[in-house]
Amino acid sequence: MGYAYFAAMLLCGFMVASGTTAANQNSTGDPARPAEVRIGALFTFDSVIGKAVRPAIELAVAHVNSDPSILRGTKLSVLMQDTNCSGFIGTIEALQLLAKDVIAVLGPQSSAVAHVISHTVNELHVPLISFAATDPTLSSLEYPYFVRSTQSDYYQMDAIASIISQYQWKQVITIHVDDDYGRGGIMALGDALAKRKCKIVYKAKLPPGAANTTIENILMQVNEMESRVYVIHVNPDSGLNVFSAAKSLGMMSSGYVWIATDWLSAVMDSSVHGTTDVMELTQGVLVLRQHVSHSDIQKALLSKWNLTRNGSAYSMRAYDSVWLVAHAAERLLSEGNTISFSADTNLRATKGSNLQLDSLRIFNNGNKLLENVWNVNFSGVSGPVQFTLDRNLIHPAYDILNIGGTGVRTIGYWSNISGLSVVAPENLYSSALNSSTNNVQLHSVIWPGQITEKPRGWEFSYHGKPMRIGVPLRTSYKEFVTQDNGPDGVKGFAVDVFKAAISLLPYPVSCDFVLFGDGLKNPSYSDLVQKVSENYFDAAIGDIAIVTNRTRLVDFTQPYIESGLIIVAPAKEVESNAWAFLKPFTFQMWCVLGVIFLFVGAVVWVLEHRTNTEFRGPPRQQIMTVCWFSFSTMFFAHRENTVSALGRFVLLIWLFVVLIINSSYTASLTSLLTVQELTSGIQGLDSLISSSSAIGYQVGSFSRNYLVDELNIAESRLVPLNSASDYARALELGSGNGGVAAIIDELPYVEIFLSKYCKFKTVGQVFTKSGWGFAFPRDSPLAEDLSTAILTLSENGNLQRIHDEWLSGTECSADNNGAASNALSLSSFWGLFLICGLACLLALVIFFLRIFCQYSRYSNQVEVQYPEPQIVSRSARLTTIKSLISFVDKKEEEVKNALKQRPNGTQHPSIGSTATEEQST
Repeated sequence: MGYAYFAAMLLCGFMVASGTTAANQNSTGDPARPAEVRIGALFTFDSVIGKAVRPAIELAVAHVNSDPSILRGTKLSVLMQDTNCSGFIGTIEALQLLAKDVIAVLGPQSSAVAHVISHTVNELHVPLISFAATDPTLSSLEYPYFVRSTQSDYYQMDAIASIISQYQWKQVITIHVDDDYGRGGIMALGDALAKRKCKIVYKAKLPPGAANTTIENILMQVNEMESRVYVIHVNPDSGLNVFSAAKSLGMMSSGYVWIATDWLSAVMDSSVHGTTDVMELTQGVLVLRQHVSHSDIQKALLSKWNLTRNGSAYSMRAYDSVWLVAHAAERLLSEGNTISFSADTNLRATKGSNLQLDSLRIFNNGNKLLENVWNVNFSGVSGPVQFTLDRNLIHPAYDILNIGGTGVRTIGYWSNISGLSVVAPENLYSSALNSSTNNVQLHSVIWPGQITEKPRGWEFSYHGKPMRIGVPLRTSYKEFVTQDNGPDGVKGFAVDVFKAAISLLPYPVSCDFVLFGDGLKNPSYSDLVQKVSENYFDAAIGDIAIVTNRTRLVDFTQPYIESGLIIVAPAKEVESNAWAFLKPFTFQMWCVLGVIFLFVGAVVWVLEHRTNTEFRGPPRQQIMTVCWFSFSTMFFAHRENTVSALGRFVLLIWLFVVLIINSSYTASLTSLLTVQELTSGIQGLDSLISSSSAIGYQVGSFSRNYLVDELNIAESRLVPLNSASDYARALELGSGNGGVAAIIDELPYVEIFLSKYCKFKTVGQVFTKSGWGFAFPRDSPLAEDLSTAILTLSENGNLQRIHDEWLSGTECSADNNGAASNALSLSSFWGLFLICGLACLLALVIFFLRIFCQYSRYSNQVEVQYPEPQIVSRSARLTTIKSLISFVDKKEEEVKNALKQRPNGTQHPSIGSTATEEQST
C-alpha cells in the first residue's frame, strides 16, 4: 500500500528546488558547527491535533535557541508543511521538506503518510520522528528511520483488553476508521483480547471522512448484533459524529458500553469543540488518555501554550520531540561530525525528467544522528524520554477516564508494569508492587443511562421474538423429554432442568419449543446440533451428549447429568446350594486358617505349659487342650485362662485376627445368600470387540459413530434398536438368533432399562466420560449464564429433586445386577496373618531365651552341690536333649525353688523334682 502512495506521488509534475545549505560557520566562529540546522514538521494545521502541536513546536524551538547549553551558536529552525488530511498531499509535502536539507522530520500526524514516506527517509537517511502516528506496524524493522516519540497503540489496546477482561466481557464490536491507523490498532486489540480468551465478533469499518448517513447505517447494523460492548478507534476530527449518530439511534442508553481510545481525550483537551457539546454526546463513555506525570516544568509551560485547561498529551509529545532532535544533534556536533548532504546516485537517472528528483539529497551523518536519537535520555514535559530495545518509549501508561455529568473522573490507570491499578504508575515504577494497594483495580463507573451497575455486555438480537428451542421428539425413554399437550408442548427431566435454569437468569428469556423428528424413531442428535450451528434453532435442549465432534459446531452448557457408554448383556441366575456356606473363603484360605489355628494353639500351650496347670497333664489331655483352645477362640468360647504375659500378648493379637475373619465371613456369606449372582458370557469391552457377535445401539445416539470410528467395529455387526422393549427382545434372542450379544448405550438410558428388566446386567465400567448439556450457537453468552444457573441448581439441591421426580420409583433396582461377590482369598488377610505370626515368633524367642538362662543357672548349681564325677554325670548334669526337654517340662515354681537353695542344702534338686513329679502324676 505504501508503494502505491509513492507511485501516485511521482505523478506530481513539480518539485521545489533545494534550498541553500546552512552556513559553514556559526556565530561563535567554530567552523565545525553550522550557523543553522533545519528540521521539518509535517502535520495537518487545521486538525484537532495540529492546532494543539503547532504552538508547542514553535515554543520548543524558541526554548532550544534560548538555551546556551545546547546547540551552542547554532540556530535551530523548523519548516512546517500542511498535509491537509490527505495521504497524497502529505506525501508531496514530505518530499518538499526533504528537498530543503532538513536533518529530521517531526511527524507525520497520520499513520498512513508515515508508512509512505518512511521508505523515502530510509533512502535519504533522515530520521522521521512522529509524535502522533500510533499504528503498531510502524515499529517493524522495515522502517529503521521511523522514530515514535509517542506511545504505540500496541500498549493502548492492551489496556483496553485489560478493561474488557476486568469486567468479564467476552465479545466486543470495534468501530474504526478503515486506514492504516484504524486497522493496525484493531489488529493489536484482537491479539490482546485473544490472550485473555476474549474476541472481536465484528469489525465495523468507517471510510475516512465518512458521511453521517454512512455512519448511521453502519451503527444500525451493529445494533442488530448481540454484543453491546463497543471499542471506537477513529480520527479526532470526525469521531464525535459517531457518538452523535449513536445517540440519535438510542445506543447511548443503559445496557451499552462504549470505550474510546485516546482520540477522544485529544478532543476533550483541545479547544476545537465546546466542552458542553462533547460531554453531552459522550455520557458514560470510558476514555483512555496517555498518562503524563505532573511536573513543575509541565505546569510552567502549560500557562504559555494557551491551549487548554489541561494540555494535550500530543502537544507535550511534540514539544519533547523538538528537544529530542536537539539533544541528538548536539551530541552529533560535539563528536566532531558535520551537517552535510550528498546526491543520491539512485536518483541521478531521473535528472533529465520534469520531476526533479535529483533535488533530494542524502544526509551523510543521518545514521549517526539516528543512533543518538535512540540513546537519548532526558526528562521532558511528558516525562522521561528514553527508548527501549524494541524502539518504544519507556514506561507506557494510560489514564482511564469516565465521562459523567459535566466532568471527567479518573477511575484508574494502566501501565505495562502494574496492569490495571488505582495507583498512579510513577508511584509503582520505583517500588515493588503491593498487592494490598493494587487489589482494587478500578474505581466505580457511571455507565451510559446514568447507571452504576456493570452492564451485561450483550442483549438478545431477536427484538422481542421468542427463541426457537429445538427439542428431540423421542419415541423411547420419554422420561427425559417427550411431547405434551400442555402450553409448552414438551415435558420431561431435561425440559424441567432447562426451565428451572432459565428462571434463575437475571433477565427474562422467552422461548418457543419446536419438536425435531418424525415421531416414528428417535431423531439424529447430530442433525439437531447441526441445525443449531446453522441458526435454524437458537438453542437445543434434551438428552444431548457432549461429544467432541459436536463441540466443534456449537457451545454447550455445564452438564446437568453425567453420562457415558456402558455395556448391557444377558445374564442367568445361579441358585444357591447346600454348600454355599463354604463359598465366602477360597479352598486355600480354608487350609491356611486350619493351620494357623493349630499353630497359635501350640504357641499358647508352649508359653503357658510351665506356669498354667490347665495346660498340663497327660499327653493325650494336652493335645485335646491345644485343639480345643485353638478352635474355641474362633467363637471367643475358650475356657482356659492365660496367666503368662507372653501368652496373653499372643492371645490378644490372635483374638483381633479372629474378629476380622469372623466379620468378613459373615458379610460375604450374607451377600451370597441374599443377592443372586448374575453371570454373562461377555467379560468386557475387549472380549466384545474381538468377537464377531452382533452389538445393539440406540437409534439417534452418538454410540454408533463411536463404535465405528473409535473402536473400529464393522458396521455389519451393529443393530439399531429404538426402545427398551427392543433391547430386551434382542438380548433374549442372542447374537445367533437374530438378536444381539450385548448393547452399548449411554448410562442414563441403561439405568432406566435395567430398572425394568432385571434379567440383564452391566458388564465392566463406563468406558467414556461425558455428560448431557444444552446446545447454543458458538460464542453465545446465554450458554455461559445457563451454566452458572445449572451449577446453582446443583448446589441448592433442586437438580437432584428434579432427577428424583422423573427418574425414581423403578420396579427393580439396577444395583442388584452388579457383579457377583467374589470369594475372599488369602491375599485379603496375609497382612493380619503376618502380624500374628511375628507376634508368636517373638513370644517364642523371648520364652526360650528365658529357659536357656534358667537352664544355665540350674546346671551350675547342680555341679557345686554334687562334685562326684559319677553322681554329676548321671543325676545332676543336664547335658543331653532328653535332659533339656525334661527341664522345660518342669513347673516354673519348682525351678525357682531349686534355684533358691544354698549349696549346703540337704536335698538334691533332681531328687526333689522327681518326687514332686511323682506326687503330681
